[in-house]
Amino acid sequence: MATVTLKPTKVPELMFEGYSITPDAFAGKTAAQIAELPGHEGKFVLKLGDFFTITGDAGATAAETDIVIAGDCTRVKYIGSKMTAGSVTVNGNADMYVGGWMKGGKIHIRGNMDSFCGIQMEGGELLCDGNAGNHVGCAYRGDWRGMKGGLIRIRGNAGNDIGTAMLGGTIIIEKNAFIHVSTHAEGGTVIIKGDVEGRVGGQMVKGEMYVLGKIKFMLPGYKKVGTVEKEVDGGKYTFDHYIGDLGERHGKSKGQIVYANLYLKAAA
Repeated sequence: MATVTLKPTKVPELMFEGYSITPDAFAGKTAAQIAELPGHEGKFVLKLGDFFTITGDAGATAAETDIVIAGDCTRVKYIGSKMTAGSVTVNGNADMYVGGWMKGGKIHIRGNMDSFCGIQMEGGELLCDGNAGNHVGCAYRGDWRGMKGGLIRIRGNAGNDIGTAMLGGTIIIEKNAFIHVSTHAEGGTVIIKGDVEGRVGGQMVKGEMYVLGKIKFMLPGYKKVGTVEKEVDGGKYTFDHYIGDLGERHGKSKGQIVYANLYLKAAA
């Protein structure tokens, strides 16, 4: 496995669109060639070498390439977008669209991420040690196809609109979230280990949601149907089981109506 290290040398005046920072774009290139790869700052096309010192040559393929960013990328967008293999590690924060449209490989952000991380993700793993902004694993603006596969794990808090129009895959928020979880979802799994303000599962027709904390404002479109024990992310819990959103159309499987499932940890 070959490692390419990027060390930030300049903070963008606006935001730098680092869509070339992927193992796929780096594969088969020397450090000097990687420095020439493009990115945008506003309407201007610049190069990775304008913002980073780059050392190490990439592997022959994306799968053989590890990228390490040795510093903060608070103003760098699209890190790891559309990647299919390999890994990207950021030893600091990252801006919007981390791992957007990714199909494979692994991204590890050791700080915080801004909004739209994992947007329309199809595979791979995205791990954030800190907090995430809004629209985790959601659909692109104006689209109804959200995350389809893979795993997103946020070890801190997240904002609103998590898993909007989600079709598959898993999102795990290890602390709290705000509002709008799995809105319009047609599949996939969202796990919130902390509390949620409300609007959980609005217009959701299929998929699963788990809340291990509290939901401050429960939507009226969910009906409690029982209490169950389930294993979630390595732990066993007792949940109050709700189905919904009852205000939406739902398909049938083997003659039975398919509902979205909301599992809210039962009070002790």
